[in-house]
Amino acid sequence: MLVMNWMRQPAITIDADDTAADAAFLLQRHEIHMLPVMQKGALVGIVTDRDIKIASGPDVASGNFEKAHDRLSEISIKDIMTPDPVTVSLNFTLEETVEKLLVHHISGLPVVDRQQKLVGVITRSDLFNLILILTGFGKKGLQFTVEVGDQPDRLMVVTDIMRDYGGRISSILSTNERADKGKRRLYIRVFDIDQPSLQHLKKTLKEKASLLYIV
Repeated sequence: MLVMNWMRQPAITIDADDTAADAAFLLQRHEIHMLPVMQKGALVGIVTDRDIKIASGPDVASGNFEKAHDRLSEISIKDIMTPDPVTVSLNFTLEETVEKLLVHHISGLPVVDRQQKLVGVITRSDLFNLILILTGFGKKGLQFTVEVGDQPDRLMVVTDIMRDYGGRISSILSTNERADKGKRRLYIRVFDIDQPSLQHLKKTLKEKASLLYIV
């Protein structure tokens, strides 16, 4: 999966010569945590809600929002932004993007094209939402977690059993992380299995795999 398919676009931006008060307004209005900073059409930095909080001084904490706003109105974005921000390109994979977020301890990244022109942003929140989409969380159905031998045919064996009992498979995630040596864990979300069928399905699955849990 590529960044270009999951990024937010167009990016909400701010100019380097705007004020911290302008940034605070945009962050609150759009319910976001970071803003790419532009100057003459080029990406020059990043400003975050944390930068704004630090710039506001003790006034926000004490509840003096009017004084905090006045203070932010006197501060230029270029004086508090992080220059030369870390970016990702359109054709980065989501795995590469997550790695950059973790390595640099940041919550979001500007997305640029081959000419280094800003085309969007992608954040941790976007990636969290993707996990929910991929796993089918929030929808009806059951998630089966099973551990099988790490052989090519094991997945088909398990899914064929589920289909035999009327199951409609929505998503499959597979990993050998936290599995026993030589094993692989499968996280499978299934719909349309009634209670009588479920009991028989569980029994049949246990004959072919280790059924860890059903939620």
